Amino acid sequence: MDKLSEITLPLDPSSAPADDEIDVYGVTHVGMRRKENQDQFLVCSLHEQMEVHLTSLTGLPSAPRSGDRLAVVAMVADGVGGVGGGPQASRLAVEATTLYLSQCVDAYYASEDRDRDEFATELTGAAFRAHDHLLEAQKADPSLGVFATTLTIFIGVWPKVYLVQVGDSRYYTLAGEELRQVSRDQTVAQELVDSGALEPEQAAGTRWARLLSSSIGGTESHPVVTVIDNDWNMVHLLCSDGLTKHLSDDHIRERLMAMTSARQVCEDLLQDALDAGGRDNITLIVGRAVPKVGAP
Repeated sequence: MDKLSEITLPLDPSSAPADDEIDVYGVTHVGMRRKENQDQFLVCSLHEQMEVHLTSLTGLPSAPRSGDRLAVVAMVADGVGGVGGGPQASRLAVEATTLYLSQCVDAYYASEDRDRDEFATELTGAAFRAHDHLLEAQKADPSLGVFATTLTIFIGVWPKVYLVQVGDSRYYTLAGEELRQVSRDQTVAQELVDSGALEPEQAAGTRWARLLSSSIGGTESHPVVTVIDNDWNMVHLLCSDGLTKHLSDDHIRERLMAMTSARQVCEDLLQDALDAGGRDNITLIVGRAVPKVGAP
C-alpha cells in the first residue's frame, strides 16, 4: 500500500492538529483462506471538494485541497454475499456513502445554526442512502443474488467524532491505558447476550456471532449514530471482524499503547491476525494526533 498523505482534522485553529501532526494509515488483506477480498476502506478529507488520501477502491473522484477542511472521514465495509456480490456490496456502500457525506457536511457548515444533534441525526441518511443503493443494484443484476455489507464510518469534525455504524465492523478508542469499543456489534449473538439468553464469553464461539442482525443491503438495516469527544491523547481504530476474530481486546490495546506510527501498528496487527490463522479478510485503519516537537 502507498503511504497515506498526512491530513488534518478540522477546524478550530486554536486546538485542531495541523497537517503534519496527524498520523493515519490503513491496510486490507485477503487473509490466508479466502479467495477474494470483500472488504473495502477509505480515508478522505472534505474541503470545498473531497480529497481521497487512502483507499482500497479505484475510480473515486478526488480533487486537490482547496479551502478549509470541513471534516475527515474514514470508513470500513465488510461485504457478505456470493462470488462477486460481497465485494460489490462493500464497494457500492463506500462509494454512495462518501458522496452523500460530502453533501451533508457542506450543508452543515453552510447553515447559520449548526445544531450538532440535528447533524448527528442527518448522518443516518448516509447509511440509508447506501442501503437503498444496494437494493437497487440487486434488482438491476439478479445474477449476483442477495448481497450485503457492514458499514462503519468515522466523521471527524473537531473536536467531535461522529460514528455511524451498521453491522459488526468495530470502532475502538484508546485513551491512556483504556481501550474502549465504542461501536456495538449488530449480530444475533450480541442480541442474545443483551437479552440474557447467552453469556458474553460464549458469544464468539457460536454460529450466531457470524449472523448479522443489521446490515446495508440486507433484510434489516438499523444505523446507529454515536457522538464522542476527540482529543490529542486519543488513538482511533476501525476494523473488520477479520482482525477481532483472532486478536483479543487486550492484545489490541497493548499494540496500540506501544505504537510508534500508525503504519507500524497497522502492519503489526495485520501480521498478528495472519499469524493467528487469518481465516477472514482483514482491514483496519488507525489514526492519532502527534504534536510537533517543541509545540506547547
